[in-house]
Amino acid sequence: MRRANFELSALAAAVLGLCASSNAVAGGFAVPELSTAGIGTANALVANPDERGAIVYNPAAMAFHDQSSINTGLLLLAPDLHVDIPGGGGDATSADWFVAPMIQAAIRINEDWSAGLGVTAPFGLETRWAPNTFPALTGRAALPSPPFAPGSSVPLSPQPTQSKLEIVNFTPTATYRVTPELALSAGADIYWAKAAQLDSTITELEGEGTGWGFNLSAMYVKDRFSAGINFHSAPTVSLDGTFSVLDPNLVLLGAAPPSQAAELDVDLPWRLQVGVRYEIIQDQLAVELDWTRNGWSEFQAIKVVGDRTGTTLIEDQNQWDDSNAVRLGLTYDLVEQTQLRLGYSFDETPQGDEFFSARVPDNDRHLFGLGVAHKLSDRIQLELGYMYVMLEDRDYRSTRPYDPVNAAGDINGTTALNGDYSSEVHLIGLELSTSFDAF
Repeated sequence: MRRANFELSALAAAVLGLCASSNAVAGGFAVPELSTAGIGTANALVANPDERGAIVYNPAAMAFHDQSSINTGLLLLAPDLHVDIPGGGGDATSADWFVAPMIQAAIRINEDWSAGLGVTAPFGLETRWAPNTFPALTGRAALPSPPFAPGSSVPLSPQPTQSKLEIVNFTPTATYRVTPELALSAGADIYWAKAAQLDSTITELEGEGTGWGFNLSAMYVKDRFSAGINFHSAPTVSLDGTFSVLDPNLVLLGAAPPSQAAELDVDLPWRLQVGVRYEIIQDQLAVELDWTRNGWSEFQAIKVVGDRTGTTLIEDQNQWDDSNAVRLGLTYDLVEQTQLRLGYSFDETPQGDEFFSARVPDNDRHLFGLGVAHKLSDRIQLELGYMYVMLEDRDYRSTRPYDPVNAAGDINGTTALNGDYSSEVHLIGLELSTSFDAF
């Protein structure tokens, strides 16, 4: 049995799977739902100068608010992922609900300047596959006797089992109102991967890390018309973790390195959002159309480096493509205190067939949102939103045979993953916002 290093392939595949699962709510592994208002309008808010929940999508909107505000809320996600495979298949098991924070503070300093701080979870997931979901990956190889005990064996392949990622983004921003119609904003994106768990039937990996980037935005408002643009750079999150081999016989055979500390970098995509909004009925009914471009071409390879040797242990190719999303949102003030929201989005997947992963059964998706906001007083507002995400079924059929020895344990894009994948996600957002005079 030659030294195939398929344990490290398992690690890289685990990282790839962690960063792209159908538990995410946009193409790839992004979670663009950053506020309850965004959930209700299917994230069509980049050109909205009125709603408090639009600030996290475009910080330049702060310039058009007369008061300071603080929004605090929770995003709850309930994913459902299933695969049909002859002799295997089943549902991906996970916690019933995932919870992510939504916090946004906007402080009006004077007529020209505003400052903001957002705390969101733009990337994250958790997926668990039972060990026998993919029959081609659950075989075992007999060990020579002696020196090993008669009848002993080792697993042939690293079938993904559990993937968990929790990334929190802290976004401090400053906004300047250039003219009564135009505002510009700039800020930092500070990413904290507070938890990462990447397991297979062969290995386990736990770790955490940080990364940073920047964001720029602008908004133009003239009478009933407004336009907005927002850009987030492509950061790299550096993860430090503990890599563990579950079966010590793999190490004795030279088929896997010993358990050790490992480092790897995960490249997140850049994001560009452009939107236009028009009030069909002034101060009552408005429609917004947004276009989003996600720079998934940044996500090309996963490189794993062992702390013990300082050398590259493996480099897995992803070769994702940039993807688009189109979003349409409506807001309607039913009465002065109550606003209704409705939205639809179509998000492309960045993942092709060549490197399809069991941890990444991604596909094009449709997002349907609705919501309501009600003013409890002049300063306090309660918001509720619901979104249904429907992924198009992906009937994956590869023509590249899977060979655990000659392929060095690489399972992505092989016949071992052939099956019919289906998924949907339910989201609920609950948020409380308050406005006040800061200065």
